[in-house]
Amino acid sequence: MSPMACSVLSPRGMVGRVLDQRPVALLAFGFAWTIVVATGLGVLWHYQTAAGIAGAPPTRWPRDSRIVPANDRPTLVVALHPHCPCSRASMEELDRLMARVHDRVSAHVLFIKPRELSDDWMHTDLWRRAAAIRGVAVLGDVDGIEAERFNAATSGQTMLYAADGRLLFSGGITSSRGHAGDNAGRSAIVALLTSRIAATRSTPVFGCSLLGAHAPHARDGSTRAETRDVL
Repeated sequence: MSPMACSVLSPRGMVGRVLDQRPVALLAFGFAWTIVVATGLGVLWHYQTAAGIAGAPPTRWPRDSRIVPANDRPTLVVALHPHCPCSRASMEELDRLMARVHDRVSAHVLFIKPRELSDDWMHTDLWRRAAAIRGVAVLGDVDGIEAERFNAATSGQTMLYAADGRLLFSGGITSSRGHAGDNAGRSAIVALLTSRIAATRSTPVFGCSLLGAHAPHARDGSTRAETRDVL
């Protein structure tokens, strides 16, 4: 038999070689799949923990706000995009907050709405969820003018003002995007309303941008709101 003939594998030999290679192929596939899953989880984690733009609310209550602040208690304002899925968690946290301090604060939730769209665009499940919270007044904000007065840039931005008009807190009341649970923002607001002492006065805001195609910009290019010293 020639050397060439000796190199030809029998069918049984070919099957054996394939079987010998199978563990290697499975190992390679498993390694590749692990990389894909790890990459996906990394992207998801980055998204969930990536805060939105931190708006800089005026340090005094905006002079031109159409919200009438309480003169006997602090006033809370939350700016929301009605189609932001992340803000459902913010409403869960607001509900928990108001269950504890509804008699200590005047709370308002603003829903931005472009002028050219109907009210139905604004009256989402998120609107109805906010309206169902005890002690909360829900307001439509045409062209986001009111949110602009508070320099709110991300859905879920929450601001607490004292009865004398001083800014006490600004930030988010969730710990990440779409995640309800204990968080520094809610704890700070509760502390300010009960003991007047809080570990922090600002927290990151996790939500959708209020500065997109369906959100306004300052008419004169300014991002500062006029304020008043005495309410």
